[in-house]
Amino acid sequence: MRPRLEITEMFSTFAHFDNDSEGKWLTDSKLRRSIENCLEKSEKTAPDSFWALYWYKIWQAQSGNLAAMHLSAYLQESCYSAARHTLNRFASTQYRLADYFQMAIVKVNKILRNFDPERNSNLKAYAVMAFSSLLKDSLRQRKEADICTNYALLRKVSKKRLVAALQHRGLSPEQVARYQLAWNCFKALYICSQAGGNEKLPEPGLKLWQAIANLYNTERQSQLASSGAEVNAKTIEQWLTEASVCVRSYLYPPIRSLDAPKPGSESSVEFELPDLSSESLLTELINQEDLHTRQNQKAQIYDVLLAALKQLDKELQDMLRMYYKEELTQAAIAKKFDKPQAWVSRRLNKARELLLQELIKSIKSSQESQEELYIASSSNQLKYGNAALDEWLQVRTWPT
Repeated sequence: MRPRLEITEMFSTFAHFDNDSEGKWLTDSKLRRSIENCLEKSEKTAPDSFWALYWYKIWQAQSGNLAAMHLSAYLQESCYSAARHTLNRFASTQYRLADYFQMAIVKVNKILRNFDPERNSNLKAYAVMAFSSLLKDSLRQRKEADICTNYALLRKVSKKRLVAALQHRGLSPEQVARYQLAWNCFKALYICSQAGGNEKLPEPGLKLWQAIANLYNTERQSQLASSGAEVNAKTIEQWLTEASVCVRSYLYPPIRSLDAPKPGSESSVEFELPDLSSESLLTELINQEDLHTRQNQKAQIYDVLLAALKQLDKELQDMLRMYYKEELTQAAIAKKFDKPQAWVSRRLNKARELLLQELIKSIKSSQESQEELYIASSSNQLKYGNAALDEWLQVRTWPT
């Protein structure tokens, strides 16, 4: 059981980076008083996972700022771990540890929205995997944007995102309409004139800019509420260049921290502390969530999976270790075994199926004997089993 001081720090402390340092931890005094107030009024000594669930339930019911800030503080360590892992794995990129951390921490609300306590008992373990996945996806998208020219980016963007980017930049409705019409003319004449859909489209010349301007001047009479004056080729080029800048900035904004308190100062946000003196959510959680039961359930699941893993042949064990611990791609694993990638994919799926079969068998056995590990239906069994298996494969200590 973690001491109260440690739990207090977990729910009130944020990572702060200065000059690309390894980071230091700063405590928000108001959040610290908030969690101390909770601990003092609670008669039950509970682990951090209990308080994570407590604040998650409040956030889920109220979307309150206090709950969101406590959960953000709680997930700082998971985010830092994911950022450190991503840095080690993608050392060739331009980003530093602080960059990866800020890229991930702004996704806290998305992590919370996707978290399901019925399928994943450990918010921290789930967050590490989710942060890592979001960072990988973000790197892929940013790389794609970096290699796109302005005109390739305008070709790829949808009408909805173009309009959103222009509005986000602060353009008036009339300006947005004109830029959108110019973009439509650009697509009609420039993109359709290129064969093969090549990403590296050549920049349009003066002749094409003039053709786009002529089409715009014709269409504005019927397409715009306020047609405005005619435009020339130079104006059209300026509009579309600015539109591409707006799109790039909107889709891939500068990375910055949204939740770290400023050094030496308290948060300026006023929090309303929950009333813990009444029969509130805290009492409800204490009554319905027994700490030892949850720990026993997890221990049972892990014991079943460990026993099942040991029954697999060494080749399958090695492949699972490479894929989940070393995080090698299927192509890299195939190269080590001198086999096709499809073979690796089939073998990994087979290994997961064997482990999942044993876990589902254990769940059914627990239900039949009316043990604590109860899952409502066969559909939920599969979902629960898959989630438990994924969590275990990610966080377990692999045998040497």
